[in-house]
Amino acid sequence: MTQENLAKFFDHTILNADATRDDVIRVAREAKEYDTATVCVNGHWIPLVKEELEGTNVKPIAVIGFPLGANTTDAKVLETRDVIAKGAEEVDMVINIGELIAGNADFVYEDIKAVADETHKAGKLLKVIIENCYLNDEQTVLACELSVKANADFVKTSTGFGTGGATVEDVRLMRETVGPNVGVKASGGIRTKEDVLNMLEAGASRIGLSRTVDVMNS
Repeated sequence: MTQENLAKFFDHTILNADATRDDVIRVAREAKEYDTATVCVNGHWIPLVKEELEGTNVKPIAVIGFPLGANTTDAKVLETRDVIAKGAEEVDMVINIGELIAGNADFVYEDIKAVADETHKAGKLLKVIIENCYLNDEQTVLACELSVKANADFVKTSTGFGTGGATVEDVRLMRETVGPNVGVKASGGIRTKEDVLNMLEAGASRIGLSRTVDVMNS
């Protein structure tokens, strides 16, 4: 795999609370330089990122219900509609983790489906962040199954703000659960090219990465 091909797996990411306009512009320009798949930001920055990426193949992503997932479903839907109107081509939503752990599968399904319907109505893609670090294997499988049932386009390991990030074991389990037709995004704690290659080998089809420049130059 060439360096250029590798970069097309990357969602180049800046989600920290203290990110400034200049920081976001830098990340967008790095994404253009390396031709990553996307730039992933908080919703406030979507218009700026859209402007910076104009004329490129790199797409803007916004996170939804981030990072805790405990927003109301109506709020997640409105947030989704807003960021898409402002230029987001993909959205990464956080499930209601507490409801999943409590076994309230119907609620979690409806929460995901509402955002999926809003996203797909606009012809965009949805990734569902299940935050593996709080889940056992059975709960991870359930979260993936509910995401598939709700027509999500991807399942995603982590926000990067929990107690742990992506692991090879979780990525492999997620891929086995969702099958070949749904994406798996590994995100959180991925720092080296070796980490990236291990996640891809385990079944990831997208990599959330804040250290794109380091990986691409290693």
